[in-house]
Amino acid sequence: MIEKFIDKVIQGDVLEILEQLPDNSIDMGVTSPPYNKRENKKGWLVNKVLYSGATDNLPENAYQEIQVNVLDELYRVIKEKGSFFYNHKIRWERGKMIHPMDWLRETKWVIRQEIIWDRMIAGNIRGWRFWQVDERIYWLYKPKGKHIIGEELKPIHALLTSIWRFPPERNHKHPAPFPLALPLRAIYSIMDEKEDGIIIDPYCGSGTTLLAAKILKHHYIGIDISKEYVEYAQNRIENYEKEIITAKKELSKHLVTKTFKERKEKGEFVGKYRKDNKTPIEG
Repeated sequence: MIEKFIDKVIQGDVLEILEQLPDNSIDMGVTSPPYNKRENKKGWLVNKVLYSGATDNLPENAYQEIQVNVLDELYRVIKEKGSFFYNHKIRWERGKMIHPMDWLRETKWVIRQEIIWDRMIAGNIRGWRFWQVDERIYWLYKPKGKHIIGEELKPIHALLTSIWRFPPERNHKHPAPFPLALPLRAIYSIMDEKEDGIIIDPYCGSGTTLLAAKILKHHYIGIDISKEYVEYAQNRIENYEKEIITAKKELSKHLVTKTFKERKEKGEFVGKYRKDNKTPIEG
């Protein structure tokens, strides 16, 4: 039964927990898994918090196999016509590019869109590449029957572009937290004004996705291997009112006075453009 997992932050192995969830029971999800950065060999030590029993130093083929298994379990538990937003990044090993699409294509999901997250800061300051300021967000979709394209976004959400520009969160303990704006945008764009959905984050870390779900009046399920982060996420959710102002700033970007159809019928541009050259404004 899904009820015993709802509005819980659960400590444990992600696959072991996911296997306990019933089929087609969750509306959507957002996550950012560990990136397998090869930073240490015995536990993942970041900001003085040890991910006991976990590692960020797996052989790449083993890491990708785990990601495929996790994503396929998520495919099973997400409802038909449901979405999952998966944040990852392009990495390099011995000069060879490792792209998230390498394993995403091996999953059961339909890859509906690749979104560029412009983090506005550089993740690499060495001179043999241009500074890497971007990560990727993959909008994954579970089709119903043969209808693999999915429904259209409502105009207030479709106005946003495929480049999302905001800096990472800096005020929380997790080493790589995405900002509250990211899961807010993903959840609100899919769920719109609906309430009481179930949102999952299988690598919930500091609880940002769960917090976004709470603010948008949805239920949540969070999973993390670290006891410290489970407790931290629970505390953030209990004090969610403190972050409502931040949330409103993101939600205000979804406002539009005319629908796509109305703007098209009147011959107006249908995206969010600059007046000078009508190029899209990212973000």
